[in-house]
Amino acid sequence: MKRIALVVVAAFALATPALAHHSAAGIDRTKTVTLVGTVKEFGWRNPHSYMEIDVPAETGGGTVTWKVEMTSPAFLIRAGWKATTLKPGDKVTVKVFPLRDGDPGGLFQSVTLASGEILTERAAARP
Repeated sequence: MKRIALVVVAAFALATPALAHHSAAGIDRTKTVTLVGTVKEFGWRNPHSYMEIDVPAETGGGTVTWKVEMTSPAFLIRAGWKATTLKPGDKVTVKVFPLRDGDPGGLFQSVTLASGEILTERAAARP
């Protein structure tokens, strides 16, 4: 009996790190928002890369900075990205699943570069 209890405790101890990963419950995957703006920052980091996009404010002038979460660099590399793919000042169009609370942020879907090239987080399927 003690052995079974020890195994159960060990299993929970090993599972704890998995519980630390955040939820995507705050993302509205039923909507897509298209942002046209300028790259403020591109973070090539684990566990998630990110970008900040300055978008013209709808009212009052100025800009609103959208924080966009992406996948890890490992997935981005397979999809054709480099750490230098986006640079501050680049003009881009970004599609995101927005945050449910209305804050300026979301989960990355795709980016269209000034050249017209469209990048996503996943490698294209091979024929």
